[in-house]
Amino acid sequence: MARIIQLPVSVITKIAAGEVIERPASVIKELLENSVDALATRIEVDLEQGGTELIRVVDDGHGIEPADLSLAFASHATSKLRDADDLFRIGTMGFRGEALASIGGVARVTLQSRAAGRDDGAEITCAGGELGPLRPWNGASGTRLEARHLFFNTPVRKKFLKTHSTELGHVTDMVQRLALAHPHVHFVLRHNGRGVLEVPESAGLLDRITLFFGSEVRDKLYPIEADQGQVHLAGWIADPSCDRGNAKLQYLYLNGRWIRDRSLLHALQEAYRGLLMTGRYAVGFLFITMPADQVDVNVHPTKTEVRFRDSQALYHLVRAAVKHKLSDLNLVPRLQLPPEGVPGTPSPDADMFASRADDIQAPWDVVMPSGPTRAPMPPPKPQRAIQIHDSYLVVETPTGMLVIDQHALHERILFEQLRRRIRDGQLEVQRLLIPEPVDLPGDQAACVLEAGEELRGLGLEVEDFGGGTVLLSSYPALLSRVSPLDIFKSVVDGLMNRERLPSKEQMLHHLLATMACKAAVKAGDPLTGEEITYLMELRDMAEDSHHCPHGRPTSLQFSKTELEKQFRRI
Repeated sequence: MARIIQLPVSVITKIAAGEVIERPASVIKELLENSVDALATRIEVDLEQGGTELIRVVDDGHGIEPADLSLAFASHATSKLRDADDLFRIGTMGFRGEALASIGGVARVTLQSRAAGRDDGAEITCAGGELGPLRPWNGASGTRLEARHLFFNTPVRKKFLKTHSTELGHVTDMVQRLALAHPHVHFVLRHNGRGVLEVPESAGLLDRITLFFGSEVRDKLYPIEADQGQVHLAGWIADPSCDRGNAKLQYLYLNGRWIRDRSLLHALQEAYRGLLMTGRYAVGFLFITMPADQVDVNVHPTKTEVRFRDSQALYHLVRAAVKHKLSDLNLVPRLQLPPEGVPGTPSPDADMFASRADDIQAPWDVVMPSGPTRAPMPPPKPQRAIQIHDSYLVVETPTGMLVIDQHALHERILFEQLRRRIRDGQLEVQRLLIPEPVDLPGDQAACVLEAGEELRGLGLEVEDFGGGTVLLSSYPALLSRVSPLDIFKSVVDGLMNRERLPSKEQMLHHLLATMACKAAVKAGDPLTGEEITYLMELRDMAEDSHHCPHGRPTSLQFSKTELEKQFRRI
């Protein structure tokens, strides 16, 4: 039997480094956080070969006393904690005392520093955990650290690094995260002697967002601010038209620290429900401040994951604040014009909205019923709008015109009617004279029965009939023109296309959207003048007439000025 032994310091150092230092960007993160904690106003970063051969960070912070330089490389040595209670009220970026020890364990490091107010400074080296002698140094006030030949003594880990351009990309991302959180600090990033990024101290948050992500994002941002007790939320959220195919432009900060929190990012995404297509992600920059004793940042060595004392309250704060802001905005998309001087060339965005009107369906691939199965419309009052291509409504506005997708608009109206009646307890249910048996595969039948309570709340009452068969007993009377079986089968498809059973609120939204989509007028359905007018009146009363429940725009805005430009009047 193998005996228990205590690992040598050299092995312990490499294990600790493996938890904190994954790549050059990990080194940059730790060093920049130390510079911020040192109250630096200017931080310069120089890299060679993506940071694998050289990482140099120079700051003008308060520096380190010569007597503390050697202790800075000791494991769990820090100036930011004094006792265990301090772990529950951390107000600094770094605090574990592992950064320099970990970096010094896998690189050849030179640390030079002069404390503010001193006439002299000192320097020390650390190579693979081995400290060199303390020497005098007469550099400027602040700290200068060079880490060369990263992972020189752990070649296996070095093999996992990517190309120099990829590693530089990770470093750039890291610098941008810190620069957004600390707009009072001047950041400089150079690679192989060439400038990559420079963010002056005078550049505020919006200036930095523009520098990093372009004016296309900047011009579509809306400010957001909310308070809940001692918790303050501020930042910027983007128009739904600025959505992305991934969540990379969802930035979340807590007390100046960039964090990853699935719950809060889910809250952001949930607030955009019905405004984004499936698979698209909102853009947002959210900054949360709260007392340090209400959050535990000592969850993971990289300090990017945290644990909140009341995560549910924070979730609701983020979702409610973002949702309230979006509901206050006029979110009618603007038609994108073709390039100047190329008349008649359709713009990509305009073509997408027009040509895909018949193709885009609900995220669950709902099969549309054939024939005139739309919900009936009552008689209207006169109003000015025309139908084109049996699919779109064109209406004059004081500043131009709107082109409206009749299916998307009617889908939104029916969705809101269903939702309002359910919330008010006034949803009329039509019971089938004879319950309809529906044969389903075993897994589908089990999923439907598990969601039985939620389905009953939507007017769809089902019960087990045995052997994979369920009985459908009722359906919403509002959708009486649509086959109950068509509605039910679409709902089943929706349930099965989810990776897991959604929350009650999510299920309500998706199922209502599915039923509304089934019952709404379709692209290609001719409408009478009375139906057009009534649809326009309902649009004016809708809570959100700008997007269908699945996130597709219901209308495009074309200004009079844009028309005049196209006809060369101006």
